[in-house]
Amino acid sequence: MMKCELCERKTDNLTVHHLVPKQSVKRKQANAGPTTDICSACHRQIHALFDNKYLAQNLNTIEKLKSEPQMQKFLSWIRKQNPSKRIRVHR
Repeated sequence: MMKCELCERKTDNLTVHHLVPKQSVKRKQANAGPTTDICSACHRQIHALFDNKYLAQNLNTIEKLKSEPQMQKFLSWIRKQNPSKRIRVHR
């Protein structure tokens, strides 16, 4: 069991989230930048709420993601959900 770095729920599967979306990184640069391991529900919610440009400029750390008002609302809800259940995300 691993822990999501965003909602802090324990789960068997985590996804890699690029804190600066790969689309925003110059193609020549081999390193895609910092990543974080988060559950798929958090990952899908991030991309449902924010475009890559906004993520790259404003939400490029785990702390900034945690303090963003829309994410705070989602995180307080998701923490109460069963980690093994697939969560539907809404914009």
